Amino acid sequence: MRPPRRAAPLPLALGLSLLALLAARGADASVHEYAGGGGFAPRANSFFFHGGSEGLYASDPSSNSSASFIRFDTVVFRRTQESASRHEEMQQKTGLVEAIIVEIQDRDKIGGSYLHSDAICCTPELDKEKSCRVGEVIIRPNPDNPEWPKRIQTFFEGKNEETTMLPRLVSINKTGMYYLYFMFCDPQLKGLKITGRTVWRNPQGYLPGKMAPMMTFYGFMSLAYLALGLLWFIQFVRCWKDILQLHYHITAVIALGMCEMAFWYFEYANFNSTGTRPMGITLWAVTFTAVKKTVSRLLLLVVSMGYGVVLPTLGGITSRVAALGSIYFVASEALELVENLGNINDFSGKTRLFLVLPVAILDATFIIWIFSSLSRTLEKLQLRRSMAKLELYRKFTNSLAVSVLISIAWIGYELYFNATDPLSELWQRAWIIPAFWNVLSYALLAIICILWSPSRNPTGFAYSEDAGEGADEEGLSLVGSAMKGTGDMVNMHIFPEDKRA
Repeated sequence: MRPPRRAAPLPLALGLSLLALLAARGADASVHEYAGGGGFAPRANSFFFHGGSEGLYASDPSSNSSASFIRFDTVVFRRTQESASRHEEMQQKTGLVEAIIVEIQDRDKIGGSYLHSDAICCTPELDKEKSCRVGEVIIRPNPDNPEWPKRIQTFFEGKNEETTMLPRLVSINKTGMYYLYFMFCDPQLKGLKITGRTVWRNPQGYLPGKMAPMMTFYGFMSLAYLALGLLWFIQFVRCWKDILQLHYHITAVIALGMCEMAFWYFEYANFNSTGTRPMGITLWAVTFTAVKKTVSRLLLLVVSMGYGVVLPTLGGITSRVAALGSIYFVASEALELVENLGNINDFSGKTRLFLVLPVAILDATFIIWIFSSLSRTLEKLQLRRSMAKLELYRKFTNSLAVSVLISIAWIGYELYFNATDPLSELWQRAWIIPAFWNVLSYALLAIICILWSPSRNPTGFAYSEDAGEGADEEGLSLVGSAMKGTGDMVNMHIFPEDKRA
């Protein structure tokens, strides 16, 4: 389970949710849409528009159906009326726009760095040296593959304000991270807009390369949750007459985990076959993820407070626990919506930071509250000399502490990974980052299931006020959640509790 992170006010959380819905609207994935009439940004002596970037595997030469490609579909460029009016009707090639596809390892071959120039577009001076052609982006061909980086040119004709790029399919024969830029060098084209779309496909489907392993991972995780749920259900049925309220909460978390993994698997499978995210399935998957994360954290919190063990109810703090859970759900849902319904590679870092911070603060609040509650619960159990329960909570505390330490170490690795790989050159390993949190969450849930497994003697860790103060429990031990007694305590069904609770 991802390390708990602190609390944001409800109006902020609701605002984040609305922002997420707006940011997610109309988003695609391997089909990159340029529907908003995107503009070009200046860089050096050029103007560029980022058309997308994805990890692509090389085409399978043994199969025509396993081709990897980038396809241009009805890409239209529109220049301003002022720009078009500067030319005559009969003129040809009155403006040039280039689509540049470059594999990230060849990025140094774009621009004039090898000519000891900071220019990206060819200048008259460089043209005189026969190094490039004026008006074009400077590209130094890869000696091992002279056709790359790939250049596709589209010209305006006469006084036309629009020009359409011819349909083109670019085959990918080398595995790598590919970037697509639309660029022009003529300052008179300033104000140029682009519409249309490009389609990116891997040999096995439309999933981006860094996401493709996640479909298999979610399939395995679905089976893992199914196995855990089956084992839990068998024990649940065997001891159904002695089930505690806590067992229903654990059952809910297992069920949510099964649904979450199944929805993500089907979402990725549909995405892989169509190239666009199935909005309905994605919304369900995102919602199940947010609900499961919220319920999981609430389960850890109420268990840490000793609910049903030291406290019969949560009393006056119930509303605070519910409020924290509600705010966390809204903030988590907002973040998940934008991350999974936004464009795969064009997600704004500032927007993401704005959504990540509230979730991080809320998680920190959870972890502080959980460990402070565990400390009080352990203290109460020591004072009551409830040794079996104390042993159970010590195991739980140790497991939680280890998971938090592992989480902190992994966050450090994740920060290092992202800092040292700004251009996604390590895209083939990127899937491990989100997969780890799912595995850790599953492991922690499995530990809780083992420690609080349904038992025919459930009162071994149930709350009770029937006992006298300071009773000795040294003859009791808790294995899983079953209680074994010795001597005249064999038939005892409750642990003596201190009435001072």
